[in-house]
Amino acid sequence: MRVRHLPSTLWLPPLLCAALLAAAAGAQDFPQYGDELYRPRLRQPGKDVMWLPTPDAMVERMLSMAKTTSADVVYDLGAGDGRLPIAAAQRFGATAVGIEYDRELASLARRSAERAGVAGKVTIIQGDIFKEDFSRATVVTLYLLPDLNQQLRPQLLEMKPGTRVVSHAWDMGEWEPDATQRIGESEAFLWIVPARVEGRWTIKDQGGFFAGELALSQRFQRVGGTLTLRGKAQPVLGAYVEGDILGFTFVDLDGGIRSVRARISGGALAGSLRFASTLTPVTGERQ
Repeated sequence: MRVRHLPSTLWLPPLLCAALLAAAAGAQDFPQYGDELYRPRLRQPGKDVMWLPTPDAMVERMLSMAKTTSADVVYDLGAGDGRLPIAAAQRFGATAVGIEYDRELASLARRSAERAGVAGKVTIIQGDIFKEDFSRATVVTLYLLPDLNQQLRPQLLEMKPGTRVVSHAWDMGEWEPDATQRIGESEAFLWIVPARVEGRWTIKDQGGFFAGELALSQRFQRVGGTLTLRGKAQPVLGAYVEGDILGFTFVDLDGGIRSVRARISGGALAGSLRFASTLTPVTGERQ
């Protein structure tokens, strides 16, 4: 009895089989992006960077790390196809702005925002991140390259204290992140822009029982220094700055352990002095 064999790819020449398998794998590794008007290619070259979209799970994680809410203004520097500004508006209720250099990608991002129903909350600017103003942001997101992060760092540090900065994949060099989270092989870094607290401050409590001179040094969010009370200087303990909040602990001349937590506003501070369960208002001025 003769058996009729059906055609099979196993009968194709080995090189052709390999090519077909590679093409299939490539189709899975490189899915189509964009719409009928424009389809960007993964790793296509752009100004200073190539285009690689942030995965949706990482987009969600970055915005969550920044504790994004409807009160925030999110700026995405290098917005690509707009997925992060759209997610900020759609899932977190934020007002969002994307800055994208490539004209076609910027147009795609605007169309995507319209399709997602958030065009009223998302603005896409076709422009250069080093020339556009993003100073009103309360959250800044990035997926750039290490040298670009370094170039942006001085500008980010000049932003309003408490502004949250989140970067996918790359850090800020000596500016250590306040938090790091990982999804698979991808990593995200969070920084909270610190107030500038370095220098000499006079500080006193409301009742006039506590008065001293605070001398602080600062490197990003790391703070150290001394507190001089009635002519005697001692190191401050556990000093930190988080956004516009300065905190530290010290041992008073009577041996009591006290702590200060105060909000910085330019050259002034106001907060409280804690001793045991007692809170006393304190104020201070930078000299």
